[in-house]
Amino acid sequence: MLDVNITRPALPTAGALVLPVAEGKAGEAVGWQGLDAATGGAISRALAVAEFAGKKGQSALVLAPGAGISRVVAIGLGREADLTQLGIEEAGGQAIAQLAREERVTVAGNGLAPALAAHLVMGAVLRSYRFDRYRTTEKAEEKPRLAHLALLVDDTGAAEAAWARLKAVAQGVFLTRDLVSEPPNVLTPAELAHRCEALRERGLTVDVFGPRQMEELGFGALLGVSRGSVNEPRMVVMHWNGAGRHRKGQHDRPVAFVGKGVTFDTGGISIKPAAGMEDMKWDMAGAGTVIGLMAALAGREAKVDAVGLVGLVENMPSGSAQRPGDVVKTYSGQTVEVINTDAEGRLVLADVLWYCQQTFAPRWIVDLATLTGAMVISLGHEIGGMFANDDVLATALHAAGEASGERVWRLPLADAYDKLIKSDIADMKNIGGRPAGAVTAAQFLQRFVNGKPWAHLDIAGMAWSGKDAPMVPKGATAYGVRLLDRLVADTCEA
Repeated sequence: MLDVNITRPALPTAGALVLPVAEGKAGEAVGWQGLDAATGGAISRALAVAEFAGKKGQSALVLAPGAGISRVVAIGLGREADLTQLGIEEAGGQAIAQLAREERVTVAGNGLAPALAAHLVMGAVLRSYRFDRYRTTEKAEEKPRLAHLALLVDDTGAAEAAWARLKAVAQGVFLTRDLVSEPPNVLTPAELAHRCEALRERGLTVDVFGPRQMEELGFGALLGVSRGSVNEPRMVVMHWNGAGRHRKGQHDRPVAFVGKGVTFDTGGISIKPAAGMEDMKWDMAGAGTVIGLMAALAGREAKVDAVGLVGLVENMPSGSAQRPGDVVKTYSGQTVEVINTDAEGRLVLADVLWYCQQTFAPRWIVDLATLTGAMVISLGHEIGGMFANDDVLATALHAAGEASGERVWRLPLADAYDKLIKSDIADMKNIGGRPAGAVTAAQFLQRFVNGKPWAHLDIAGMAWSGKDAPMVPKGATAYGVRLLDRLVADTCEA
């Protein structure tokens, strides 16, 4: 992660400069700290030629303007009356994307409120992410150089306080992106559980359940998925106790997050096509998001009691693998006829969700899973799907999504869909056919929350991006970390 230093304003004498400009304020911006005079008018001339007016999304790059500065990126913020944290973050990401070859970047944030200036840095940091640990022959001229970022503000104390919180969230995002990017031969269920254990250093309590413990509990659905793999399954339970134990009543109960962690998904006996199967390393993105979120909550010392649970398995075909037609008994006691072994994520979540609601009696549960291809068909790669049995929770999630930029859209749950997963020989079957596939998957999960307030986020279209976005470089997105951190802040800490 970029090294961020917050200091008082002074015109830099080296490196690149990011110049945030509100719409109609370009004239004031170029005069900042005598910048235009020090560069012999190069900045004002360049912005005039580029017809730069500070409109949202607009940018202008000035090369070697003088005064020792290598580059200036003027980035448009739009109208001052319309400034939002999200818009500021996107501007920061847009600016830093043009400066990867610089070693040092200075951000002139003193025209913004300290908190907004910190959000500008947040966008820049998130956009700077790169997963390159397995690149061994990359040429030096192809590698980014950027390592240091200086934020210039008048009120350094307020900016540092704001950045400390945001930095913890950024670290959670980076952790999730790292996990989702790892190859599946490295990130087995056991290895992913081991990396969760490392979070004890951040103040989390971490408990790891192996196959024997889950067998004793009766996790027949989760264990059924894992039967074809030599890599044994795990369940990890992470606790953050930030609210204190002195309060009584409802608010002593934690909020809960549950993640699907299929570290590689071949589809099992119902095997997937070979083309694109390498992408199934990120079928653990729901778990990755929960892990990154728990790290973020601990890092910023969130005033909430939270529990994060992840079910970790590998879905492989073999002589011992689960078959279509098998019937498994879940931890809840309900039985499931397995029609398609590639609908395995819901089987993993079934046992973990029931354990979560029974063990912790949470105020509410949010689960995340790259659950269905049907969700990608429904909403593409722009918005995550949301299903919920509680209107208050659904409304709060929608608001958190709009504020964080990790948007969700609510889809229906109804008895008519629930009937589609009725089995002739068991309590239910694990698929309901092609129609409304994402909905019937959510209906399946709803049977394992026992009436607790619950929301299911199908993030199949959101976990990985094939293109760059303002704050998300191509690859693992860590979608959900910022969304759920905002949900906690708005509903538990406000």
